[in-house]
Parts: sequence; C-alpha cells; structure tokens
Amino acid sequence: MRTRPLKVALLGCGVVGSEVARIMTTHADDLAARIGAPVELAGVAVRRPSKVREGIDPALVTTDATALVKRGDIDVVVEVIGGIEPARSLITTAFEYGASVVSANKALLAQDGAALHAAADDHDADLYYEAAVAGAIPLIRPLRESLAGDKVNRVLGIVNGTTNFILDKMDSTGAGYQEALDEATALGYAEADPTADVEAFDAAAKAAILAGIAFHTRVRLDDVYREGMTEVTAADFASAKAMGCTIKLLAICERAADGGSVTARVHPAMIPLSHPLASVRGAYNAVFVESDAAGQLMFYGPGAGGAPTASAVLGDLVAVCRNKLSGSTGPGDSAYAQLPVSSMGEVVTRYHISLDVADKPGVLAQVATVFAEHGVSIDTVRQQGRQDGGGDASLVVVTHRASDASLTGTVEALRSLDTVWGVASIMRVEGE
Repeated sequence: MRTRPLKVALLGCGVVGSEVARIMTTHADDLAARIGAPVELAGVAVRRPSKVREGIDPALVTTDATALVKRGDIDVVVEVIGGIEPARSLITTAFEYGASVVSANKALLAQDGAALHAAADDHDADLYYEAAVAGAIPLIRPLRESLAGDKVNRVLGIVNGTTNFILDKMDSTGAGYQEALDEATALGYAEADPTADVEAFDAAAKAAILAGIAFHTRVRLDDVYREGMTEVTAADFASAKAMGCTIKLLAICERAADGGSVTARVHPAMIPLSHPLASVRGAYNAVFVESDAAGQLMFYGPGAGGAPTASAVLGDLVAVCRNKLSGSTGPGDSAYAQLPVSSMGEVVTRYHISLDVADKPGVLAQVATVFAEHGVSIDTVRQQGRQDGGGDASLVVVTHRASDASLTGTVEALRSLDTVWGVASIMRVEGE
C-alpha cells in the first residue's frame, strides 16, 4: 500500500457533505485497503464557517472554495454544494489544477454535462456522478459500464422520493394532494418550497442524465418534456384503480422503434399494478431498464438522504482514487451515437381522458367522431351521470396507442364541442 495519502477537498458540508466526511473518517482503514492508499480530507469549503461540524477539524474549514481547489496538491474534489454556479467554475478549476471530480450535482450535469466531460478529458481527469441520480442506487455505473456491450431501448423510473411518497399516500389512504404534501413536509421528505420536486424539475434533470448515458447521445435538460403532479386528484386514483393501475411520476427515456431518435420525458402516468414499479412505496426510488440482450432489469433503493447519497459519493471516490493510483481514467462521456432528440408530439402511448359532458343522447357519438377525425382509436368508454341528478355526466375514454400530437389535437377539438363542459383530466398510460 502506498503510504502517501490521496488528498480530498470537500465542497459543501450539508446533509450529504457531512456524511461523506463522517464515513471518510470512521471507515478510513477500509477505504485505504480498498483503494490501495490512505485518503485524507484536506479541506472543507463551506458558506458558514462558524457552524459546529461534529467530527471535522475546524482547521480544515474554509470559505474560499476557489483557493482550496487551486492548492495543487488536491487529488480529488468532491462537489456536493449543488446549483450551477459556483459549482461549474469550481469543477473546471479543479480539472485545471490536476484534480479529478466526484459530483452529486444533477442540475449542473443535466445542463452542462458535455462541457464538463470535455474539460475533464482535456486534463486527463475523471468526472464521476453516481450520486446525481437515484441516491444510493447503483445505476449510472451499470448503464455506463455493465451494459456497455448491450443496446438499451428504454429507461422507466421513479427518481424522486418526495413525489413518490405523496402519490403513494394519495393511493393508499385516499388523501388529497395538499394533505399528502403536508404530511411529506412534516416528515422531512418535502422541502419548505417543494417546487423542484412536485413540478418535476428534479426528475427532469435526472432523466436528461439517464437518457444521455443509456443512448450514448447528447440530452440536455431543455430536451426533456416536463409535467408536474400538482393536478393529480383522488378522482384520478379512483379511475386508475378501476383500470387495475396506480399513478406514479415517471421519468421515461426511450429509443424510437426505428432506432433513429430518442425521447426523454417526465410526467404523472397510470401504470398497471402488475408492473414492478407499481409496488415502489414511500420515498423509495426504482428504475426499470429494458435492453436487447439483458432484457428487463430493475434497480431499487433509497433515492435520497444524507447517508444513502454519501454511499454513492464514496463509491465514486474509491473508483477515482484507484484510477489516480494506476495513472488511468475511467469511462468518460460516451456520446458517439449523437441521436436526435424527438419532440413530445412524436411520443406514442395510451391515454386516459376524463370529460365533463352534457348528459343527453348523442354526446358519446360526437365525442367518438372527434377521436376518429384525429386518428386516435378508442379502447374503452365509461359514462356515469351525476348522482345529484344534474344535467351533466362524467365520460372516461381510454385510447389505444397514439401520438401525443394527435391526442393534443383531439383534446383541443373536444373543448370546442358545445356538449363538453370541460376536460377534467388527461393521464398517460405506461408500462403495459
């Protein structure tokens, strides 16, 4: 074993960063044995230096993150501060000064992953980010390495624990969205401002990363169709149960049937109870991968939290340190395919549409005609009058597979009918 330690700079010491520091200290001997050399925490960059950080030598704490990564003797920089800046500048500076980087920054990687990989390649450095998607679940490395000889066709996943907790609570207890969100907040699963989670910004960033790795192509955050889950209602869950389904917020990355393009999207969807993802409860994450040779694979586990995310960070740290000792680098950015990213309008799936309509003869025929005119085939229809004897009814239509563009045109035409009071809900049906 080499006696000179590999020096690690830690950028950020919040929930994840403090766990990284703790594990580096308490598991120091095991980490040294696995790497082949000791690892030493050489500095910790924070915003509030006066805060007491248990187990961390105050002499290591600094507010000058730039000076820390410019020291020249740092082997690996661990970035867990999040956001775009100053994280982007600090990472590129780290490369310039000879360090490899381990990051958990999904937003930055989804936006500027290509540029960061290019900077790493220019300086013969590593850029690892297992913790950026699905917390402790080993996912990026299997996609990038274990399945490197296979052809991945689809990645379908629950990649946000907060939203899965809320939807699971709505499903299991009949709670409304706000009630389930309040409970998630009280239990610490949701932030005081849950927008990034419930409006699917978090999941969209992860989808961009997954699609890029799975399909060996450039997929940016702007390429991902995003739809939040704040409009999901108890009535949607009742309809889902009537179909033998539940509702999940899904990240879906697909290769087109002809192999010539890819799509990436995040939105609520009905999924059959028979699908493995339907049984993912609470704040857990799971990702379902479909490939030519391996077939169907599922990765499951805690997708967030200090210790689980730190586990993924430390796994990357071990890999990067081993590469440092051997004088090599691991697999970098693999975007050789350069497939175009298709628009949401080209996505083909099934749909569940709930309409409020006039309760009188001929309405169903009018609605069916609109679907036919737009090339959307109807699978099933269910109509139910109001129990209070009012003059309207609920009409639920489930379609066969159709393009999103065709469905959008259908809905616009339905809204123009005098007998359609409103479109109460549109939900895609996936995983069949």
